[in-house]
Amino acid sequence: MVRCGSFGMTFVTRAASATRRWLLVPAAAAFLYACATAPPPPMPPVPDAALPPTQRPYKVFGVWYYPIPSAHGFVEEGYASWYGPGFHGKLTSSGEVYDMHSMTAAHKTLPLGTAVKVTRTDTGTSIVVRLNDRGPFVAGRIIDLSYSAAHGLGMVGPGTVPVRIEALQRATEHRQDGQISLTPEPIPDFRSGTFTIPVGAYDTGSAAQAVRERLIRQGYSARVVRFETFQGARYRVCAETYHDLIEAQISAAHFRDIGYADACVVALDGQ
Repeated sequence: MVRCGSFGMTFVTRAASATRRWLLVPAAAAFLYACATAPPPPMPPVPDAALPPTQRPYKVFGVWYYPIPSAHGFVEEGYASWYGPGFHGKLTSSGEVYDMHSMTAAHKTLPLGTAVKVTRTDTGTSIVVRLNDRGPFVAGRIIDLSYSAAHGLGMVGPGTVPVRIEALQRATEHRQDGQISLTPEPIPDFRSGTFTIPVGAYDTGSAAQAVRERLIRQGYSARVVRFETFQGARYRVCAETYHDLIEAQISAAHFRDIGYADACVVALDGQ
């Protein structure tokens, strides 16, 4: 379904500026024409037959859009709009029938089937929707919500509101006998894991050991990790070990407050 937002596309025609006539010899005119002629735009890649149709490049109003392969970590800010009765019962880009009473939405490039948290940045109100359509193809708008989603966000009256969207998970699309079903993948638990707090990196092992010993005297566990750079070996001091990301982030802020300005949180893979 190709849409232009709730209120339609506005086309602006700018009046041509006054032209001036110049006398040019033919050779100079040909040279200027060659310089002024823009090269043709690059052709989009040939769609991979292995890709589902909803993941292939597509063109709307002369612009090519390239769906991204993964929604992992995706965050975007802009304006949301909504679409309702005029499209109710019509097919969406995913092949589903649009139901304006469902909590769904359209996005230009995220994988269809992705669950997205939409937060109004002016009020803090948030909802969760599932992407099943493409759009909105209007400058500045990043997501087109169903009527029910717009109602939940309190934006039916205003029509457009500033939002932040955050991808939550992916749902795999299945087609059988003309029917579409979506199987959501488990939401990754980014909060649980093994984390530590590097408080600084030093050129010598002795400097790193001095910082480690100071941390131990202050009541913290700490270790020195040697790592290689283009300039040679350096030594990083890591304080404490955590299994909860929020707890680690709070502790990192504490370390910065007590003088370790470079303190941050890193995940320890496989630990």
